[in-house]
Amino acid sequence: MSKLLIVGGSKGIGASILADQISKRSCVNISRTPPEITGDFEHHSLDVLTDDLPAIDDLSTIIYCPGSINLKPISSLKEEDFRSDFDINVIGAIRVIKKYHRQLKRAEDASIVLFSTVAVSQGMAFHASVAAAKGALEGVVRSLAAEFAPSIRINAIAPTITDTPLAAGILKNDEMRKKMSDRHPMKRIIHPKEVAGLANFLISESAVSMTGQVLQVDAGITTIR
Repeated sequence: MSKLLIVGGSKGIGASILADQISKRSCVNISRTPPEITGDFEHHSLDVLTDDLPAIDDLSTIIYCPGSINLKPISSLKEEDFRSDFDINVIGAIRVIKKYHRQLKRAEDASIVLFSTVAVSQGMAFHASVAAAKGALEGVVRSLAAEFAPSIRINAIAPTITDTPLAAGILKNDEMRKKMSDRHPMKRIIHPKEVAGLANFLISESAVSMTGQVLQVDAGITTIR
């Protein structure tokens, strides 16, 4: 059976994807801490930016979930902030893709899913660093979609703020949660399971003609006024 590699499956959206997929296929997770989810899957505790990546046989799918929320005015952002966000969001994904893309080329219906943010297409104050990194990631998606076609599909999901541990500093109380909800036409905070559902679709047979796409899960914020 072909394997799914999830990078960052211990928390948030990655954990929701892992929980959905472990009963359907053979899964491998890479993250710095083990997932709290129990089930039959392979786990490797490591840092994708600095550690050697493990050999994985029969790999057909990669979902790279790590991200960052580093919201500061430009006067407070240091060059190191930009480098750190770029490393987490772009270099980590590139390291993983370069390690395994030859295996994916040999697989049937191989696919990759990465994660962007609505802040790339929707100008948002204090998002310069993360938007720069995720904007680069969207460029990688489109470029590799052309390079890898027709053997490997690659798409990205661009969520708005999602109720994950990464966003806990923003959604820290009821007042902030209401403020964030009210910014969106749908008046709600996105749940990780909603984003995981789109990722599950993108790696399924139902999406075999989709590549080079950046799909938004945004509660209407990018298109509705």
